[in-house]
Amino acid sequence: MWITLAILTISGVIGLSVWKAQHGNQNKQFERDDTFPVPNGVRLGLIGLSAIFIGLGTFNQVFFYAEPGYMYHVRTIIGQEKKVDDVGYNMHLFGRKNAWKKAMSVVVDRVTADGVNAESEASGASASLPSQNIMFLDQVDADADATVRFRLPTDEETFLRMAHEYRTPENLLRVALIPAVQETLQATASLMSAEEYYSGGRTEFISEFENQMQNGIYLVRRMEINYTSVKVQTSEADASDPQDQAEFGNRSKTVFTVKKQYGDTGQPIRKIQKFTSYGVAVHEARVTDMRPNAKFVERMQLKQKASADRAIAREQRIQEEEQKLLAVSRGDREVAERQAAMKVEQIELTTKAETDKKQTLIAASKQREQAEIQKETSVVLLDKAKIDAEAVRVAADAEAYKKTQILTADNALAQKLDAEIEIQTVWADAYARRAVPQYVFGGATSDTPVGGDTETARFMQLMTVDAAKRLAYDRGIQTTNTVPASVPVQ
Repeated sequence: MWITLAILTISGVIGLSVWKAQHGNQNKQFERDDTFPVPNGVRLGLIGLSAIFIGLGTFNQVFFYAEPGYMYHVRTIIGQEKKVDDVGYNMHLFGRKNAWKKAMSVVVDRVTADGVNAESEASGASASLPSQNIMFLDQVDADADATVRFRLPTDEETFLRMAHEYRTPENLLRVALIPAVQETLQATASLMSAEEYYSGGRTEFISEFENQMQNGIYLVRRMEINYTSVKVQTSEADASDPQDQAEFGNRSKTVFTVKKQYGDTGQPIRKIQKFTSYGVAVHEARVTDMRPNAKFVERMQLKQKASADRAIAREQRIQEEEQKLLAVSRGDREVAERQAAMKVEQIELTTKAETDKKQTLIAASKQREQAEIQKETSVVLLDKAKIDAEAVRVAADAEAYKKTQILTADNALAQKLDAEIEIQTVWADAYARRAVPQYVFGGATSDTPVGGDTETARFMQLMTVDAAKRLAYDRGIQTTNTVPASVPVQ
């Protein structure tokens, strides 16, 4: 572009120069003095632009800008060949270059199919293909969507060898990567049936697809195997007689299977992916969608319906069994409740009887212990009473002995004196209180009492003697000592 612009500006300068020369010749021919209508600065400006464009063009032929995420196969004018993956300006010296993505993708789907586009930075994938139709082992075809991402070699020697082999990224995609993805998808589908895929084999299919993309396609052999059913199928028009049923059918079944071939080392024999020998590695491989044909979908729907009906029937059977078990359990529960109630009542009665028995035993034991304690207390009290009585008797004997000793010591003089004093005091008081007449008549020699002092003294003596008799004590002094029998003599 810059060279084209430089050529255009140089052509403009040449055209202006020719025009100016013709204008000068016309002025000489017609002897005129007209000035050239285009200023000289325009030509100088065009010359400057030409120089700038030539410089830019030369720069672009010598240098180029390396984008991130790309590697460049550079061939210079002097025959030098190298790999450039540094971001920024690099020199290719009037040579050629090819841009290779460090990671290239092959997307197989029904949305982004836009063909091969390995150089466009705006493209979402290196190559986009429509959904691939594959055939499963049971002759069921399906449209598969997948994504495979490849990494190109990073060392210069391997990269240059790959670039020499395929020359451009488009060739690598067309002749190596895209056919490998298509072939591996079909080879993986041949390992299993559609029934197996939609019955839980999806993850196995994805794993096998990635394994074969990385390590090579398995060499397999399709085999036909005949099975004989062990179940005898019988039929009879008269179904009421199950003992006499006729067999029908040969009970044979043919199954097609695929067996991997193994080598002498025991490892599966593979067809190696060719691009791996040039350092291209599979980074990741995914199967994103699988759409079988309409007939298989109908068959799967019928199978799902049958499976759903079978599941519903099984659930109903389980429900009936559960109802049966529930009825049995309910009866068992009622029996258990009654047994438990009766057992509780028995336990309560037994416990109450045991409690009454224990209370009676405790009361009897308590009474017996109280009686024993009272008996022991009585014995102790009796012993105490005996001891107290003995002590009282001994004390009384001692007191009597003491009094006896005292009385015998002075012949009870003090007591006798007290008694005499008391007697005399009584009679003296009585004598003092006697009634004395004012006039007494009598003779001195007369025996008739007239109330004189002599008569009174004599009377008092008689009364004293009489009181002493009544007191039964002897006024005389006794000299004999007596000791009570109950007081021991020390």
